[in-house]
Amino acid sequence: MLKIGIECENLEDIKSRWGVGHLVINLLEEYAKDQELQKKFKLYLYFKRSIPEDEVLKNPIFVKRVSRTRSFNFFYHILMPLRAMMDRLDMMFFPAYMLPPLYLRKAMVLLTEDVFHEYKGGTLPFKYKLAYRLFTNWAALRATKILAISESSKKQVAKLYGIKPEKIFVAHLGVKEPATDEAASQYGSYVLYVGQMFPRRRALESLKAFEKIAPEFPHMNFVLVGKDKYPPARRAGNPSRIANEVKRVNEKLGKERVFHFDYIDDDKDLEKLYNGARLFIYISSSEAFGLPPVEAAAHGVPVVVKDSDLNHELFGNAAFFVADEKDPDNIANVFRQGLIDEVKREKFIREYKERIHKLSWQNFAQRFFNSIISS
Repeated sequence: MLKIGIECENLEDIKSRWGVGHLVINLLEEYAKDQELQKKFKLYLYFKRSIPEDEVLKNPIFVKRVSRTRSFNFFYHILMPLRAMMDRLDMMFFPAYMLPPLYLRKAMVLLTEDVFHEYKGGTLPFKYKLAYRLFTNWAALRATKILAISESSKKQVAKLYGIKPEKIFVAHLGVKEPATDEAASQYGSYVLYVGQMFPRRRALESLKAFEKIAPEFPHMNFVLVGKDKYPPARRAGNPSRIANEVKRVNEKLGKERVFHFDYIDDDKDLEKLYNGARLFIYISSSEAFGLPPVEAAAHGVPVVVKDSDLNHELFGNAAFFVADEKDPDNIANVFRQGLIDEVKREKFIREYKERIHKLSWQNFAQRFFNSIISS
């Protein structure tokens, strides 16, 4: 039986469990459901301060290690790697992009081009940029395996970090079958955005595009879910850029037609939002995968995305594509088509049923563990 470690600090704050945390919890749930995997692999989970209350984490099939420290750097770069080496693992998985130099055994690291671009010219504070610069490049150099979450991302990661393609394996992220077909009704008819609002995801441009088409669709609203990550950082008493724009658009339209929430606590409420959406908006300039539009497609909602290699990899031609994601006029034209072109809408929804079936967490888990066997 192979001993596999997974860094799990990313699970401890449930309200920040986007991206990496979402990947890890779904990987653990698939492992917990598969007795064949449990016969081949023993999972060791490493937490910084505490173990969350998820049902899957109460399962005795896992070996759980808790450092009980508040310091991320002390945990990530000293306590965790030392403990993991003491456990004599066959492979350690670092999903948060960075490989601690102190860890000297076999390691797998998730890398994306987004992290590279963030430390090169993003909006993160200097200390985070420095950490990503040092420890993602160390991962590219020293990790046994690199996980990429799309073929498009693999090409970019190999080029940007100078990694031989054979060192990188691809495992697409997954989506779950909708647990309910109930739709949110309190927002009327609406288009939907879900995801942390980094500038590259064009939430502000999408708001301006909605403002342009709103008079043509007087009963259409816009619901946005995700924390504002635009600079400057939010300060006490100073509304975010997204909040300011929402207020401005609503005032111009004469009533509340744009609704913004930092976070939806209940997964069922988020599912209801997906189910009730007329159109899903996610016009990101750069993504390694982009899970929210795939989740929307799983709920049968036509998606508006950037015209890119990644989105053609995920959706084929079954999406409303934006050529220039920086131009609200271009976005507005695509919004308009997405709302009124019933022939394309119905065609896309039919295609989603086949495409999304292949993007399952079970498939992700199988590729993940198969890559360990082959390493």
